[in-house]
Amino acid sequence: MNLKKILLSVFIAFLALTLISCSGKNKAVETAAENSKQEEKAKQKDLVVFAAASMTDVLEDLKTKYEEENNNVNLIFNFDSSGTLKTQIVEGADCDVFISAAQKQINELDPNNENYNGKVSIQKDTRIDLLENKVTLVVAKGNAKNIDKFEDLNSDKVETIALGNEDVPVGQYSEEILKNLGIFEKIQPKVTLGTNVREVASWVSENTVDAGIVYATDAKAYDLEVVAQADDSMLDNKVIYPAAVLDNSKNKEEAENFLEFLQTEEAAKVFEDAGFTPVK
Repeated sequence: MNLKKILLSVFIAFLALTLISCSGKNKAVETAAENSKQEEKAKQKDLVVFAAASMTDVLEDLKTKYEEENNNVNLIFNFDSSGTLKTQIVEGADCDVFISAAQKQINELDPNNENYNGKVSIQKDTRIDLLENKVTLVVAKGNAKNIDKFEDLNSDKVETIALGNEDVPVGQYSEEILKNLGIFEKIQPKVTLGTNVREVASWVSENTVDAGIVYATDAKAYDLEVVAQADDSMLDNKVIYPAAVLDNSKNKEEAENFLEFLQTEEAAKVFEDAGFTPVK
């Protein structure tokens, strides 16, 4: 073997050893980084937040912001109708923070309220009124039936209507509006009931029904056409979203900090962009 071949063989062997060494170092760095991530994750506390279905998008948006600023917390959301969430809490589900779409469900967890359920309770000094929403009559884009007011639900224009059921705050608000207008009983043959406001909004969006009653925020999220908005003559009270820390929370400090974050200007901007009005 001549000298050139020998030198070439030595160079190739050296290069191979270098690549193997670099590969080993890279793997070691990757392993160390992964171990560091796992250790960091193990130190995080899971903060469980039960929130009304109408808050799904806005809280998912805020999750990233909050966890970036609080890397010791892993937010876990459970979204559903406020009535369902309240029942789950009373039945023993782990929950640190509860945000309802109506006062009724929080009242049933408040020892200071006459409707307190007598079992699970909120930490009373943490209760706040967080947001205000509006109740709207919506149709799919284009408004093929030319619906323009709540009273039209009792006309020949409308054959099918989606409402939240009686355990869903938006369903309770809808019933109040329609009873105040004197048409609730009359339209019942046309009504299909949804288990939460997002289900109602999706039926309208898919043209499964001619019209539905949802929050303004859900109308925006599903790109629905708002044809009417309930005013003070139709509703006895404003649509307020109360929030509180559960008294049996194992992460009370983190839960209180999260509620404080939801009242910051940073969070308010996200809420307003989604159609909510922060309560001052």
